[in-house]
Parts: sequence; C-alpha cells; structure tokens
Amino acid sequence: MIHPRNKGLFLLIACALLASTLAPLRSQQPPRENVRLVLLIAVDQLRYDYLTRFRDEYNGGFDRLLRSGANYVNANLGHYPTVTAIGHSTMLSGATPKVSGIVGNDWYDREEKAQVTSVVDKSVELLGGKPGPGASPRRMLVSTIGDELKRAGRAAPKVFGISHKDRGAILPAGHMADAAYWFDGGNFVSSTYYFPQMPAWVQNFNGQRLTDKYAGVEWKFADNSPAGIFKMPSEAGTELSEAVYESPFGNELLELFAEDLVRNEKLGQRGATDLLSISFSSNDAVGHSHGPDSPQVHDISLHTDRILAKLFAYLDQAIGMQNVLVVLTADHGVMPLPEQLESTRMPGGRYSSTLLFDTMKEALSASFGPGEWLEGTAGTSPYFDRKLVQQKGLEMSEVERVAAQSIENLPHVARVFTRTQLLRGQAPADPVSQKVAQSFNPRRSGDLEILLDPYWLRGASGTTHGTPYSYDSHIPLIFMGPGIRPGTYVRPVVLNDLAPSLATLLEIETPSGSMGRPLHEMMEFAADR
Repeated sequence: MIHPRNKGLFLLIACALLASTLAPLRSQQPPRENVRLVLLIAVDQLRYDYLTRFRDEYNGGFDRLLRSGANYVNANLGHYPTVTAIGHSTMLSGATPKVSGIVGNDWYDREEKAQVTSVVDKSVELLGGKPGPGASPRRMLVSTIGDELKRAGRAAPKVFGISHKDRGAILPAGHMADAAYWFDGGNFVSSTYYFPQMPAWVQNFNGQRLTDKYAGVEWKFADNSPAGIFKMPSEAGTELSEAVYESPFGNELLELFAEDLVRNEKLGQRGATDLLSISFSSNDAVGHSHGPDSPQVHDISLHTDRILAKLFAYLDQAIGMQNVLVVLTADHGVMPLPEQLESTRMPGGRYSSTLLFDTMKEALSASFGPGEWLEGTAGTSPYFDRKLVQQKGLEMSEVERVAAQSIENLPHVARVFTRTQLLRGQAPADPVSQKVAQSFNPRRSGDLEILLDPYWLRGASGTTHGTPYSYDSHIPLIFMGPGIRPGTYVRPVVLNDLAPSLATLLEIETPSGSMGRPLHEMMEFAADR
C-alpha cells in the first residue's frame, strides 16, 4: 500500500510516464490531416540516371526533391513491356498488367477483332477537339488512389489527371476522377465520360491560343552552335502544335494548365485532400527522336527542373508546400541509339518484327498447312487465329510450340515464352522471366512473348523502350512532404510500391489490384523508426 505522504509523488511520476508514452504516439500518427493535395509528377521517359548525370546543374524542382525528399535510388518497373500505358496504370493502382488488364499502349482485342488502345472508348465522345471517339479508364480493371480517396467518404475530394497523352492523363486518375485532360491539336481536350461539356475555364484557357505564341520561337539546346538551335514553325497550325509538344515548350504549356486547374477547381483549398496527377510527355517525344545521350535530352531535363520549380512556387503561394505530398516518378526509361552504342563498341542494333512474324508463319504453314495464322500483333507478340487452329483440329499449345521453336534460335532473340507456359506458371524463376509472367493477362495478352537481347530494338530510326532491362526499367521514385523522412534509400523497390505507400500515408484502402508493399522506412510515424 502506498503511504498517503507518497501519493502525490506517485501520481506525479505516473502522469510524467503517461505523457512520455503518449507524445511519441501522437507524433507517429499518419500525416493525413496535414495533406491538402497529393501531387503525382510523372516525367515520361525520365531515366533515373538523368537525376545523377545532370545533378550539378539542377537548382529548381529536381534539386528540391533530391534535397528534401525520400529518394529510392534503386526503384525499377516490375512489369513487361515497359511502356507508357502500363507505367501510368501502375503508379496509383499498384497493379501489374496481369491484374489491371492494361497490357500495353495497345493490343489486339479478340472480341472486337481490332487493335485497341489502352483508353479508347467508342461509347463516349471527344470534347474540345475534332469530333470523334473519346477515351476513358474503362479498360482498366482496378481502382486507383484517387478512386479510394473518393470511396473513403471524406469531405468530397477532387481528383484530376492531366498530360499531353490521353493515357498519361486518364490511367493514373482512375475511374472516379472529376476529369482528365490531355493535349490534342493545340488544345486541352477531354471526353463525355467525365461531363457533357467542357468547363468554361478550360474553354477560356484554350481560347488564349498559347501554342500560337511559340510560332517562330527558337529552342536553343546547345550553346555556341547553329546546329544546337531548332526554330518552331512560323505559322499556327498542326505543324506548330506538334513541334511545341516535341520540345520543352510543351511542358511549359502543361504547367500553365496545371496552375489554371488548381486555381479554378480550388484544389487543396477546400478542407479536403485532393489529388492531381501531372504527366509531362514532351520528354518522351524528345528522347525517342534524339536518344538519352543527346544535347536535346540534356536541355529538356534542365527545363523540366525549372518548370517544376515554377509549379512548386505557385503551389506554395496557393496552398503551402508544407501541405502538399509530392511523388516524382516515371513510366519507363529508354535505350541509347544503336548507332551511338556501335560507335563506342557496345553491343546492340536494330531488328525487324517482320523477320519474327514471317518466320513464324512459314513454320506454321510448313507444319500444319497454309492459312492466315496471325489474327493480330502487339509489339513482338502474335495473336494466332484460334478459329483456324480449331478448324484444323489442332491443339493451341502445339501451335505455340512450333511458332516458338521457329524463332528461338534466330539471332538476338533472347527468350520466347508461350501462352501455355505462362498460364501453367512454368516461366523460369529469374527476375526477367518473372516480370513477363506477372504481366501476362490471359484475356488480353498475345500467344507468345518474345524478348530480344539487351540493346536490340525494333525500329528503323530513333530509339524506344519496352524491355525489362535496366535502361528501360530503372526509374526515379521520390516522396516529399508531410510525414516523409528525407534521405537516400538504397534497397530495391518497384513502382508497384507507390500506391500502397500513399494509401498508408492517407489512411485509405489500398487499391484493389495492388501488388506492392508500403515503404514504411520513409514514414515518420512508422512504429519501427
């Protein structure tokens, strides 16, 4: 029994112990109440090494993220192929193509008997551009962070996606987004999936014809050289619009549109947690044409650094950056130009899909008789005519085997996976094969998946991406804002980890198809800090 004279001292000690216990608990609460805006910044084709190669020249947005963010330096894509639609569908869903249904930028749809894109939707119409079919997220089979924010039932959050590309705007924003806007013919457009007519503020923005102001403007991407200048077309029109998109000026327009959206929709200013996804696509256009080692890519990377600084300054004034949770990432990297590789005695070269498909068709006709064996293709994946296979009384697995065997010994064909092999889980256990396996969707993927050797690409000019190799899969992944512990994090992670991490920080349900893990070590409230 406690002596009466000691009761006061005992209570004082007990209160002190209780306070010391509760204080850390309070500091470990998720930062949801402090987050007014979740800002996803996707820079299309931003290889991770662009952040390190040009680090000394950054003094804007990239610099701020690298200094003040949680930087995962070994983040990679966990899927195949590494293309825009899959990357953007993964960012805020955490899903692989096997689950999301987004198996490429486009694929052959057996039911529609046509090539379809990831977002094409004939049931809706385009708004703000030429009359025609619109676009929507209906082909994506899973939810996103924006969808889960909406479904959480808190304070009516708003969700928007913007980009130069329709898939870059639509897929991260999700099914319940208030709108997605993309660039088409000099205007920002949308579709009737979101609303019956374009909002007045968007019409006013388009009415300024800001694209036309770049007529005759010079893009100087290399100092002291006439060859380091590209002059925009001198007259307004389609040619000027395309040239602006394929330059840093396209990113400038998108940033201005983002400011106008935040201003008119009051994002982060309404007592709710809103979400804005911005995908800068001009970097991708420049990279495809000129390659990652070009002065053009160097210059647009520096421009992007300055554009992000401008965006952050605006958000700081409108919302306060201390209330903005920022994520920077990319949808894929890119391969060096084969000619540049050759000049430095590196392996690699150009390859023709025709060689692959013609070899298959010849082998199938020789084994089973003549016929139109390929109903469609997507990248290097063939879609065999199942009706023809049935008419000839064949097993699909045997058709796949003969086709695969015919090409697996061709020069620079690294691996061939058949539909049957992937359905039965018979892919090897190495990381490259597993990327293919977890990206195979039985309803939408082709009948073979074909990988070329590293540094070999399909295409007669420029460069591209799509492989599971590091130059295409190593991407930035940086978090900055409330609840984030800045620093450099070296353990390997995948893009799929982005969505469950945001779900944890925001205290909402993890998106329905998420295959990632929350990155708890960067979270200030994590129990094991």
